[in-house]
Amino acid sequence: MDEGLDVRRALVAGNWKMNGTRVSVGALMEGILRQAGDLRDIEIAVFPPFVYLGMVADLVRHTPVVLGGQDLSDHDSGAYTGEIGAGMLRDVGCRYVIVGHSERRQYHGESDELVARKFARALEHGLVPILCVGETLAEREAGETEAVAGRQLGAVLATSTAAAFQQAVIAYEPVWAIGTGRNATPEQAQAVHVFIRGQVGLRDPVAARAVRILYGGSVKGGNAAALLAQPDIDGGLVGGASLDAAEFLTICRAAATRIGAAQG
Repeated sequence: MDEGLDVRRALVAGNWKMNGTRVSVGALMEGILRQAGDLRDIEIAVFPPFVYLGMVADLVRHTPVVLGGQDLSDHDSGAYTGEIGAGMLRDVGCRYVIVGHSERRQYHGESDELVARKFARALEHGLVPILCVGETLAEREAGETEAVAGRQLGAVLATSTAAAFQQAVIAYEPVWAIGTGRNATPEQAQAVHVFIRGQVGLRDPVAARAVRILYGGSVKGGNAAALLAQPDIDGGLVGGASLDAAEFLTICRAAATRIGAAQG
């Protein structure tokens, strides 16, 4: 088992994407908060759509659940209609922000270089970026998984020091497994996590042991325990399953069980 496991606190991050109403958000948070207090050995974060950040910030105040943004601008402020600055996210109580999600890369044309700038901007404002990397089905079938993840990670390493990953999180999200019901086997996911940790380790072994690497690809209550049992998988970036309180809490409990086993 990885020697750094006992110091890497598991993180389960619920990315709600473009879903929710005030009523459904309130009900979802009520369900999560009812049991979140029993899971203090792990970190639980929720990532609502921007319009609900203020509402959720009020709901999670004085609870163990923390708040995150789904994206941010690479600019601080100014004439950038529709954009959200890192300082704004901090101002409403965010601790985390997702950068480089595959849907941003695919549907909004975000380049590796833009993602790297967003990563740096988040750190400048005291946010913890969750850097997403991962390959498409065609890239996996072509044997390019490591090349793609290495390129995406390398763009960030070229503009931010490897030591920055002691204040950041990486999420491996195989694009072919997002919202498809398919997921990488625990062994496949573990292999890519080892590769990613190794790439950081080439620059900074201390940061490599410290950085949390999440798996994000159709994580569900039914597969969470097997995935999270892998020594280099430090939690999950959860999509659809995070919209169901019971399912999301099942994943959280799997993460807590993993940490308990490591410490015991």
